[in-house]
Amino acid sequence: MSPDHPPGLDLDRLRVLLDRERPGLVTGPLSGRLIEGGRSNLTYAVSDGAARWVVRRPPLGHVLATAHDMRREHRVISALHPTDVPVPRPVLLCEDEEVLGAPFYVMEFVEGTPFRTAEQLAPLGPERTRAAVLNLVDTLVGLHAVDPAEAGLADFGRPDGFLDRQLRRWAKQLDASRNRDLAGIDELHATLGRELPRSPAPTVVHGDYRLDNVLIGGEDDEIRAILDWEMSTLGDPLTDLGLLAMYSSPLGMPDSPVSTTAQAPGHPAPAELIERYATRSGRDVSGVAWYTAFAWFKLAVILEGIHYRYTLGQTVGRGFDRIGDLVPVFIEHGLTTLQEG
Repeated sequence: MSPDHPPGLDLDRLRVLLDRERPGLVTGPLSGRLIEGGRSNLTYAVSDGAARWVVRRPPLGHVLATAHDMRREHRVISALHPTDVPVPRPVLLCEDEEVLGAPFYVMEFVEGTPFRTAEQLAPLGPERTRAAVLNLVDTLVGLHAVDPAEAGLADFGRPDGFLDRQLRRWAKQLDASRNRDLAGIDELHATLGRELPRSPAPTVVHGDYRLDNVLIGGEDDEIRAILDWEMSTLGDPLTDLGLLAMYSSPLGMPDSPVSTTAQAPGHPAPAELIERYATRSGRDVSGVAWYTAFAWFKLAVILEGIHYRYTLGQTVGRGFDRIGDLVPVFIEHGLTTLQEG
Protein backbone atom coordinates (compact mmCIF):
# COMPACT_ATOMS: atom_id res chain seq x y z
CA MET A 1 0.00 0.00 0.00
CA SER A 2 1.19 3.53 -0.75
CA PRO A 3 0.88 6.31 1.83
CA ASP A 4 -2.23 7.50 -0.03
CA HIS A 5 -3.77 4.00 0.11
CA PRO A 6 -3.18 2.76 3.67
CA PRO A 7 -4.29 -0.74 4.71
CA GLY A 8 -7.93 -0.95 5.72
CA LEU A 9 -9.03 1.97 3.55
CA ASP A 10 -10.26 1.15 0.04
CA LEU A 11 -10.58 4.62 -1.45
CA ASP A 12 -12.31 3.47 -4.63
CA ARG A 13 -15.09 1.74 -2.69
CA LEU A 14 -15.33 4.65 -0.28
CA ARG A 15 -15.75 7.05 -3.20
CA VAL A 16 -18.55 4.95 -4.68
CA LEU A 17 -20.33 4.93 -1.32
CA LEU A 18 -19.97 8.68 -0.77
CA ASP A 19 -21.14 9.50 -4.29
CA ARG A 20 -24.22 7.33 -3.74
CA GLU A 21 -25.08 8.43 -0.19
CA ARG A 22 -23.84 12.04 -0.27
CA PRO A 23 -24.01 13.15 -3.91
CA GLY A 24 -21.80 16.15 -4.64
CA LEU A 25 -19.81 15.88 -1.42
CA VAL A 26 -16.62 14.63 -3.11
CA THR A 27 -15.33 16.71 -6.01
CA GLY A 28 -12.01 15.04 -6.86
CA PRO A 29 -9.89 11.88 -6.50
CA LEU A 30 -9.57 10.71 -2.91
CA SER A 31 -6.31 10.26 -1.03
CA GLY A 32 -5.94 9.00 2.53
CA ARG A 33 -3.48 8.51 5.34
CA LEU A 34 -3.54 6.82 8.71
CA ILE A 35 -3.68 9.42 11.49
CA GLU A 36 -3.21 7.03 14.35
CA GLY A 37 -3.20 3.31 14.87
CA GLY A 38 -2.97 1.02 17.87
CA ARG A 39 -5.13 -1.61 19.46
CA SER A 40 -8.26 0.49 19.30
CA ASN A 41 -10.17 1.89 16.34
CA LEU A 42 -8.19 3.15 13.35
CA THR A 43 -8.45 6.76 12.20
CA TYR A 44 -7.75 7.98 8.67
CA ALA A 45 -7.68 11.44 7.12
CA VAL A 46 -9.24 11.49 3.65
CA SER A 47 -9.18 14.36 1.14
CA ASP A 48 -10.40 15.13 -2.38
CA GLY A 49 -7.94 18.02 -2.66
CA ALA A 50 -10.53 20.59 -1.62
CA ALA A 51 -12.10 19.18 1.55
CA ARG A 52 -11.09 16.72 4.24
CA TRP A 53 -12.91 14.09 6.26
CA VAL A 54 -12.05 11.45 8.85
CA VAL A 55 -12.85 7.74 8.62
CA ARG A 56 -13.02 5.59 11.76
CA ARG A 57 -13.02 1.80 11.59
CA PRO A 58 -12.09 -1.18 13.81
CA PRO A 59 -8.55 -2.59 13.82
CA LEU A 60 -7.42 -4.74 10.91
CA GLY A 61 -7.98 -8.46 11.39
CA HIS A 62 -10.68 -7.86 14.01
CA VAL A 63 -12.96 -10.91 13.88
CA LEU A 64 -15.57 -10.02 16.49
CA ALA A 65 -18.80 -8.21 15.70
CA THR A 66 -17.82 -4.55 15.53
CA ALA A 67 -20.88 -2.80 14.11
CA HIS A 68 -21.99 -1.92 17.61
CA ASP A 69 -18.79 0.03 18.34
CA MET A 70 -19.00 2.11 15.18
CA ARG A 71 -22.71 2.66 15.57
CA ARG A 72 -22.14 3.73 19.16
CA GLU A 73 -19.49 6.33 18.32
CA HIS A 74 -21.50 7.65 15.38
CA ARG A 75 -24.66 7.79 17.46
CA VAL A 76 -23.16 9.83 20.29
CA ILE A 77 -21.47 12.43 18.07
CA SER A 78 -24.67 12.69 16.00
CA ALA A 79 -26.65 13.32 19.17
CA LEU A 80 -24.17 15.83 20.61
CA HIS A 81 -23.42 17.77 17.42
CA PRO A 82 -26.56 19.97 17.73
CA THR A 83 -25.60 20.84 21.33
CA ASP A 84 -22.82 23.11 22.58
CA VAL A 85 -20.51 20.13 23.08
CA PRO A 86 -17.73 20.38 20.46
CA VAL A 87 -17.73 17.23 18.32
CA PRO A 88 -17.00 16.71 14.62
CA ARG A 89 -19.98 16.85 12.28
CA PRO A 90 -21.01 13.29 11.34
CA VAL A 91 -21.26 12.52 7.63
CA LEU A 92 -22.45 8.90 7.46
CA LEU A 93 -22.35 5.48 9.10
CA CYS A 94 -21.71 2.40 6.95
CA GLU A 95 -22.41 -1.03 8.43
CA ASP A 96 -21.90 -2.86 5.13
CA GLU A 97 -18.66 -4.76 5.60
CA GLU A 98 -18.28 -5.18 1.83
CA VAL A 99 -17.03 -1.59 1.54
CA LEU A 100 -13.98 -1.57 3.86
CA GLY A 101 -14.12 -5.03 5.38
CA ALA A 102 -15.71 -3.73 8.60
CA PRO A 103 -18.33 -1.19 9.69
CA PHE A 104 -17.07 2.41 9.73
CA TYR A 105 -18.21 5.99 9.84
CA VAL A 106 -17.16 9.27 8.26
CA MET A 107 -17.06 12.64 9.99
CA GLU A 108 -15.70 16.07 9.21
CA PHE A 109 -12.01 16.81 9.68
CA VAL A 110 -11.38 19.29 12.49
CA GLU A 111 -8.15 21.28 12.69
CA GLY A 112 -6.45 21.17 16.07
CA THR A 113 -3.72 19.66 18.22
CA PRO A 114 -4.06 16.82 20.74
CA PHE A 115 -1.46 17.61 23.40
CA ARG A 116 -0.11 14.32 24.75
CA THR A 117 2.91 15.33 26.81
CA ALA A 118 4.23 18.15 28.96
CA GLU A 119 6.93 18.71 26.35
CA GLN A 120 4.31 19.34 23.67
CA LEU A 121 2.50 21.81 25.93
CA ALA A 122 5.65 23.71 26.94
CA PRO A 123 5.81 25.97 23.82
CA LEU A 124 2.38 27.38 24.73
CA GLY A 125 3.83 28.91 27.87
CA PRO A 126 2.34 28.84 31.38
CA GLU A 127 -0.63 31.16 30.79
CA ARG A 128 -1.90 29.46 27.65
CA THR A 129 -1.34 26.02 29.15
CA ARG A 130 -3.30 26.94 32.26
CA ALA A 131 -6.16 28.37 30.20
CA ALA A 132 -6.29 25.32 27.93
CA VAL A 133 -6.50 22.86 30.82
CA LEU A 134 -9.14 24.91 32.64
CA ASN A 135 -11.12 25.03 29.41
CA LEU A 136 -10.89 21.24 29.36
CA VAL A 137 -12.76 21.23 32.67
CA ASP A 138 -15.37 23.71 31.44
CA THR A 139 -15.98 21.60 28.34
CA LEU A 140 -16.48 18.53 30.54
CA VAL A 141 -19.03 20.47 32.58
CA GLY A 142 -20.82 21.27 29.32
CA LEU A 143 -20.88 17.62 28.31
CA HIS A 144 -22.29 16.55 31.66
CA ALA A 145 -24.96 19.26 31.42
CA VAL A 146 -26.52 17.67 28.33
CA ASP A 147 -29.86 16.04 29.10
CA PRO A 148 -29.51 12.50 27.69
CA ALA A 149 -33.24 12.21 26.98
CA GLU A 150 -33.39 15.52 25.13
CA ALA A 151 -30.36 14.50 23.08
CA GLY A 152 -31.97 11.18 22.16
CA LEU A 153 -29.58 9.17 24.34
CA ALA A 154 -31.94 8.00 27.08
CA ASP A 155 -31.14 4.36 26.27
CA PHE A 156 -27.43 4.86 25.61
CA GLY A 157 -26.35 2.91 28.69
CA ARG A 158 -27.39 1.27 31.96
CA PRO A 159 -26.61 3.79 34.70
CA ASP A 160 -28.05 1.64 37.51
CA GLY A 161 -25.17 -0.23 39.12
CA PHE A 162 -22.69 1.54 36.84
CA LEU A 163 -19.80 1.79 39.32
CA ASP A 164 -20.17 -1.77 40.55
CA ARG A 165 -20.10 -3.08 36.97
CA GLN A 166 -17.08 -0.94 36.15
CA LEU A 167 -15.17 -2.24 39.15
CA ARG A 168 -16.04 -5.85 38.33
CA ARG A 169 -15.12 -5.35 34.68
CA TRP A 170 -11.63 -4.12 35.46
CA ALA A 171 -11.09 -6.78 38.11
CA LYS A 172 -11.92 -9.38 35.45
CA GLN A 173 -9.42 -7.72 33.11
CA LEU A 174 -6.79 -7.93 35.85
CA ASP A 175 -7.44 -11.63 36.42
CA ALA A 176 -6.94 -12.25 32.70
CA SER A 177 -3.45 -10.72 32.88
CA ARG A 178 -2.14 -12.12 36.15
CA ASN A 179 1.27 -13.71 35.86
CA ARG A 180 3.13 -12.06 38.75
CA ASP A 181 2.55 -10.77 42.27
CA LEU A 182 1.47 -7.13 42.43
CA ALA A 183 1.69 -5.78 45.97
CA GLY A 184 -1.35 -3.72 46.90
CA ILE A 185 -3.51 -4.37 43.82
CA ASP A 186 -5.98 -6.61 45.64
CA GLU A 187 -6.09 -4.22 48.59
CA LEU A 188 -6.84 -1.34 46.22
CA HIS A 189 -9.61 -3.28 44.51
CA ALA A 190 -11.14 -4.46 47.79
CA THR A 191 -11.11 -0.98 49.31
CA LEU A 192 -12.74 0.50 46.22
CA GLY A 193 -15.44 -2.16 46.52
CA ARG A 194 -16.07 -1.50 50.21
CA GLU A 195 -16.26 2.27 49.74
CA LEU A 196 -18.36 2.32 46.56
CA PRO A 197 -20.00 5.77 46.45
CA ARG A 198 -23.59 6.54 45.61
CA SER A 199 -23.66 7.98 42.11
CA PRO A 200 -25.30 11.30 41.23
CA ALA A 201 -27.85 11.55 38.42
CA PRO A 202 -26.43 9.89 35.29
CA THR A 203 -25.04 11.87 32.39
CA VAL A 204 -23.33 11.13 29.11
CA VAL A 205 -19.88 9.92 30.17
CA HIS A 206 -16.96 10.11 27.74
CA GLY A 207 -15.00 7.35 29.46
CA ASP A 208 -11.50 8.48 28.45
CA TYR A 209 -11.58 12.23 28.94
CA ARG A 210 -8.12 13.79 28.84
CA LEU A 211 -6.14 16.46 27.06
CA ASP A 212 -4.93 14.29 24.19
CA ASN A 213 -8.48 13.23 23.34
CA VAL A 214 -9.48 16.77 22.41
CA LEU A 215 -8.33 19.01 19.58
CA ILE A 216 -7.17 22.49 20.60
CA GLY A 217 -6.74 25.27 18.06
CA GLY A 218 -7.45 28.85 17.08
CA GLU A 219 -6.15 32.09 18.52
CA ASP A 220 -7.88 31.43 21.85
CA ASP A 221 -6.71 27.80 22.12
CA GLU A 222 -10.33 26.71 22.12
CA ILE A 223 -11.39 23.09 22.30
CA ARG A 224 -12.59 22.45 18.77
CA ALA A 225 -13.59 18.81 19.16
CA ILE A 226 -13.75 15.98 21.66
CA LEU A 227 -12.58 12.73 20.05
CA ASP A 228 -12.52 8.98 20.77
CA TRP A 229 -16.02 8.25 22.02
CA GLU A 230 -15.67 4.46 21.93
CA MET A 231 -15.99 4.14 25.75
CA SER A 232 -18.88 6.59 26.08
CA THR A 233 -22.09 5.60 27.85
CA LEU A 234 -24.62 6.82 30.39
CA GLY A 235 -23.18 6.66 33.87
CA ASP A 236 -21.55 8.48 36.76
CA PRO A 237 -20.09 11.81 35.57
CA LEU A 238 -17.49 11.85 38.35
CA THR A 239 -15.67 8.96 36.66
CA ASP A 240 -14.68 11.44 33.93
CA LEU A 241 -13.55 13.94 36.56
CA GLY A 242 -11.53 11.34 38.47
CA LEU A 243 -9.75 10.25 35.29
CA LEU A 244 -8.95 13.87 34.42
CA ALA A 245 -7.55 14.42 37.92
CA MET A 246 -5.41 11.30 37.57
CA TYR A 247 -4.00 12.42 34.22
CA SER A 248 -3.22 15.80 35.79
CA SER A 249 -1.12 14.24 38.56
CA PRO A 250 2.69 13.93 38.28
CA LEU A 251 3.87 10.33 38.12
CA GLY A 252 7.22 11.08 39.70
CA MET A 253 9.03 8.87 37.17
CA PRO A 254 11.49 10.56 34.80
CA ASP A 255 11.49 9.16 31.25
CA SER A 256 8.31 7.21 31.89
CA PRO A 257 6.91 5.46 28.79
CA VAL A 258 3.48 6.65 29.95
CA SER A 259 3.39 10.36 30.60
CA THR A 260 0.92 12.91 31.84
CA THR A 261 0.86 16.61 31.05
CA ALA A 262 1.08 17.57 34.71
CA GLN A 263 4.70 18.78 34.60
CA ALA A 264 4.05 21.41 31.92
CA PRO A 265 4.64 24.95 33.26
CA GLY A 266 1.32 26.51 34.20
CA HIS A 267 -0.61 23.24 34.34
CA PRO A 268 -3.24 23.49 37.12
CA ALA A 269 -3.06 20.98 39.95
CA PRO A 270 -5.80 18.34 40.25
CA ALA A 271 -7.33 20.09 43.26
CA GLU A 272 -7.90 23.25 41.22
CA LEU A 273 -9.48 21.29 38.38
CA ILE A 274 -11.79 19.51 40.82
CA GLU A 275 -12.78 22.78 42.49
CA ARG A 276 -13.49 24.42 39.14
CA TYR A 277 -15.65 21.49 38.09
CA ALA A 278 -17.59 21.68 41.35
CA THR A 279 -18.13 25.42 41.03
CA ARG A 280 -19.19 25.31 37.38
CA SER A 281 -21.33 22.16 37.59
CA GLY A 282 -22.84 22.57 41.03
CA ARG A 283 -22.15 18.91 41.76
CA ASP A 284 -20.98 17.53 45.08
CA VAL A 285 -17.39 16.35 44.54
CA SER A 286 -16.57 15.56 48.16
CA GLY A 287 -16.11 11.89 47.24
CA VAL A 288 -13.89 12.51 44.22
CA ALA A 289 -10.94 10.70 45.85
CA TRP A 290 -12.70 7.39 45.19
CA TYR A 291 -13.09 8.20 41.51
CA THR A 292 -9.47 9.29 41.19
CA ALA A 293 -8.29 6.13 42.94
CA PHE A 294 -10.49 4.08 40.62
CA ALA A 295 -8.80 5.79 37.66
CA TRP A 296 -5.37 4.80 39.04
CA PHE A 297 -6.64 1.22 39.45
CA LYS A 298 -8.07 1.09 35.93
CA LEU A 299 -4.83 2.36 34.37
CA ALA A 300 -2.80 -0.07 36.48
CA VAL A 301 -4.90 -2.91 35.05
CA ILE A 302 -4.50 -1.61 31.49
CA LEU A 303 -0.73 -1.30 31.89
CA GLU A 304 -0.48 -4.75 33.45
CA GLY A 305 -2.30 -6.14 30.45
CA ILE A 306 0.23 -4.49 28.15
CA HIS A 307 3.08 -5.84 30.28
CA TYR A 308 1.53 -9.32 30.21
CA ARG A 309 1.36 -9.28 26.41
CA TYR A 310 4.96 -8.04 26.31
CA THR A 311 6.11 -11.04 28.39
CA LEU A 312 4.39 -13.29 25.85
CA GLY A 313 6.15 -11.57 22.95
CA GLN A 314 2.90 -10.14 21.60
CA THR A 315 3.95 -6.48 21.52
CA VAL A 316 6.51 -4.67 19.42
CA GLY A 317 7.95 -1.18 19.70
CA ARG A 318 9.87 0.99 22.09
CA GLY A 319 9.06 1.40 25.76
CA PHE A 320 7.10 -1.82 26.30
CA ASP A 321 9.95 -3.26 28.36
CA ARG A 322 9.42 -0.53 30.96
CA ILE A 323 5.62 -0.67 31.21
CA GLY A 324 5.76 -3.30 33.93
CA ASP A 325 7.73 -0.97 36.21
CA LEU A 326 4.92 1.57 36.03
CA VAL A 327 2.19 -0.67 37.39
CA PRO A 328 3.31 -0.57 41.07
CA VAL A 329 3.51 3.23 40.80
CA PHE A 330 -0.12 3.45 39.70
CA ILE A 331 -1.17 1.05 42.46
CA GLU A 332 0.62 3.13 45.07
CA HIS A 333 -0.98 6.34 43.80
CA GLY A 334 -4.40 4.69 44.03
CA LEU A 335 -3.87 3.52 47.60
CA THR A 336 -2.45 6.89 48.67
CA THR A 337 -5.40 8.72 47.10
CA LEU A 338 -7.87 6.62 49.07
CA GLN A 339 -5.93 6.99 52.32
CA GLU A 340 -5.62 10.75 52.01
CA GLY A 341 -9.20 11.19 50.83
